[in-house]
Amino acid sequence: MSTVDQIRSFNRFYTREIGLLAEHLPSSELSLAEARVLYELAQSKELTAADIIRTLGMDKAHVSRIVARFRGKNLVKSRTSPQHAKQKLLSLTATGRRLFSAINRGTNSQVEGLLARIPPDDRPRLLASMQTIQTLLKPEEVSANKVQLRSPRVGDLGWITSRQAILYEREYGWDWTYEALVARILGEFVAHYDANRDDAWIAETAGNIVGSVFLMKTEDPHTAKLRLLYVEPSARGLGVGSLLVKTCVERFFKLGYRTLTLWTNSVLSSARHIYEREGFSLIKEERHQSFGHNLLGQTWTLDLSETTLLKA
Repeated sequence: MSTVDQIRSFNRFYTREIGLLAEHLPSSELSLAEARVLYELAQSKELTAADIIRTLGMDKAHVSRIVARFRGKNLVKSRTSPQHAKQKLLSLTATGRRLFSAINRGTNSQVEGLLARIPPDDRPRLLASMQTIQTLLKPEEVSANKVQLRSPRVGDLGWITSRQAILYEREYGWDWTYEALVARILGEFVAHYDANRDDAWIAETAGNIVGSVFLMKTEDPHTAKLRLLYVEPSARGLGVGSLLVKTCVERFFKLGYRTLTLWTNSVLSSARHIYEREGFSLIKEERHQSFGHNLLGQTWTLDLSETTLLKA
């Protein structure tokens, strides 16, 4: 099946499962469109018809007919806006609120019936999948002031491994051996984690991961590594990479290391620019064949003594 066919198949399945093909919603004689208008009015103290049209993306004439029916059934009332004499502010009557409460209870019961068929352990996976669909179809615009850094949680390392592998395959054509490298690095990080020597940061906005970076100890007690910096395409250009590297460098200083080193490849130009701005120096380049390509590997370092002299 093509992608279009699969989406249409899912739509047919989902509308049937949640009862959208029924003439009326549970516990009411309202159609789906009427129930949506009722819901919007119940969530707000007052709305104009134009507000409802913009929120629901419905046809103006359709909304007008629904509001007229609601008036006829004493479900809504209106008053003239004190700011705009030509605008009517709509709100639910007591009868309208009672009807909304009944519909809300009926819909909740219907959803609870669907969930009853799903084992409790599988419900988080269902919710995560639904959130993914919503995010992909209508992604929330990422802005710098909404990005937060946090510590890793269960599931983050698997996500980071997958996303880095997918992005680098898409952008640079790297094969699955890079995914194996990331998995090995993160596996060793967890296996030998020391809160006094290691750290990690996940960049997140609206509950979605948009980047990460890791500070890892080495066999030399005075040297640490910055590893696996990545930023989602949706968050690039907002300073997320710089924020992650700057935070890692600040932690490096606090933990008392003398040298921070990292290994990257020349094709990752955006990351290289960030390292340069944070004071890293390129000390070695070496050609190698990895991830299905001939690459130019680079080693960069940030030396505490040199940084101190530069800031003096």
